[in-house]
Amino acid sequence: GWQVSMKSGSLSYILPCNRLPVQLMSQVRVYTSNGQKKDLGSQDTNGSARGETLHKVETGRQDTANAGQKQSSPKQPIQVKVKAVLKKREYGPKYTQNNFITGVRAINEFCLKSSDLDQLRKIKRRSPHDDTETFTVYLRSDVEAKSLEVWGSPEALARERKRRKEAEIKYRENLFRNQRLLWEYKEFFGNTKPRSSTAAMFFKGPGKVVMVAICINGLNFFFKLLAWVYTGSASMFSEAIHSLADTCNQALLALGISQSARTPDPSHPYGFTNMRYIASLISGVGIFMMGAGLSWYHGIMGLLHPHPVESLLWAYCILAGSLVSEGATLLVAINEIRRSARAKGLSFYQYVVQSRDPSTNVVLLEDAAAVLSVAVAATCMGLTSLTGNPYYDSVGSLGVGTLLGTVSAFLIYTNTEALLGRSIEPEQLQRLTELLESDPVVRAIHDVKATDMGMSKVRFKAEVDFDGRVVTRSYLEKQDIEQLLQEIQQVKTLEELEAFMLKHGENIIDMLGAEVDRLEKDLKQRNPDVRHVDLEIL
Repeated sequence: GWQVSMKSGSLSYILPCNRLPVQLMSQVRVYTSNGQKKDLGSQDTNGSARGETLHKVETGRQDTANAGQKQSSPKQPIQVKVKAVLKKREYGPKYTQNNFITGVRAINEFCLKSSDLDQLRKIKRRSPHDDTETFTVYLRSDVEAKSLEVWGSPEALARERKRRKEAEIKYRENLFRNQRLLWEYKEFFGNTKPRSSTAAMFFKGPGKVVMVAICINGLNFFFKLLAWVYTGSASMFSEAIHSLADTCNQALLALGISQSARTPDPSHPYGFTNMRYIASLISGVGIFMMGAGLSWYHGIMGLLHPHPVESLLWAYCILAGSLVSEGATLLVAINEIRRSARAKGLSFYQYVVQSRDPSTNVVLLEDAAAVLSVAVAATCMGLTSLTGNPYYDSVGSLGVGTLLGTVSAFLIYTNTEALLGRSIEPEQLQRLTELLESDPVVRAIHDVKATDMGMSKVRFKAEVDFDGRVVTRSYLEKQDIEQLLQEIQQVKTLEELEAFMLKHGENIIDMLGAEVDRLEKDLKQRNPDVRHVDLEIL
């Protein structure tokens, strides 16, 4: 350190020091660096009391006054600790000078061409996408300056943005008409392209089950309708309505399957997989209104206004054929669910209750209800033919309606739960949590949320408390330590220290981002159901 001795009258001190004693003829006070003052003459290293010290100082003052001699106080070294700080920078409410911007945004938002970007500084940054490691970005300040250079003024740039926005709106308005013209051209010239993936979905898995059910239920509806017209049986009418409802609902399921295969777009970044659940939910409502409602209505009207039933021979034959066809569709759905449940490591019951595949679930439950309703209708029609009492037939219609209402209520409940975004199983969530906590870079995780987005797609979110020492050590392991020591030794001024810290601080932040990417990749690799991972730094 440095020391400077100054003396002015009765005031003497030396800088720097820990304490600043000031003597003003009558007393001695000590001012500490934290702003407090103490009535001490000197620091007693032997542990003497403060009162004794003050007494000695006061006695010395009196003796000096009586003797009439002016004695100067002994010079005591003092130190003043000076804290060097950097001047705080005021960034204001909006600061975008250091922001990075991609080439696509630069072209779209600032109305530039790709050739304009060739003249700007290119910066390689870590890519947020899994398929690429790095990508090129530009400084936003450079892009803004280039746009002003190209367009001349902010007003001209604003006019160009407005013109492009109007052109985009006009394009969207004409998009439907263009698609229709393209479809007409395909029909005229013939579609020579290979079968699309959407069409291929109906030849395997749930799509195949739905298409088989549509064909069989359509035929069943046609023959049951003929039997009802011939016999006038209320139970047969309920069976015809049941088959019609199944056919319409399964056509709706086919539409949901085709829509769920659409690729994500800016308006729907997570895709359209929930269309299967929406279609299944509407199907459940349709079964309740169209199937159960009409069956109850026809059964009640049969009880209020009974009428004799004609010969039921043809009705029995059609019911037997319907039982065989519905049973075949039911076996197809059961085999598909067993195969899918085995692949997911779930039991048959868990797979159905959790509504893992809503389309196949609807076919399974509808066909199971169809088989049971055929048995109920045949039993009631048999009682009617044996006793001649038409009330049995009406009761059979009410029984079929009740069965359909139960199935529709189950479908509405399970699909609503799926659309609301329910959590995954606790065991699976525990595995994901343990995988994160076992990593050395993670101290703790909080606010964990894992949502089942449907169709074996899970979105995982957690706030992670990272260990900064481990991250910094990982950064240092990749550096040349000798060169780093040389850089430290060359730091002499505050400006050099600031430049050193800014350089390595940004690199450590990039290392933290790389650790986040690594954890997200590990979660996806070890748990294929996890498609979207959001790790927030705590």
